[in-house]
Amino acid sequence: MKSTLYDGYEGPRLPREVLMARINRVIKEELTPLQRETILAYYIQNQKIPEIARSRGVHKSTVSRTLKRAEGKLRRYLRY
Repeated sequence: MKSTLYDGYEGPRLPREVLMARINRVIKEELTPLQRETILAYYIQNQKIPEIARSRGVHKSTVSRTLKRAEGKLRRYLRY
């Protein structure tokens, strides 16, 4: 059964290019600026949670919660 819900759908697994385009769109359009900044700092710039917390002047648990919420939002938007 082929779904027509989104461009490039080719079965149970999406091609890497399509998946990366969807991830980029969700990061740019659906995350808050703080969530976006946290996701990029942690996953792209490879900063540790304590480093991110120090640079923002907040507790590391605040960064951890922001990261967890951003990851949850990414999962929800990429589920389908």
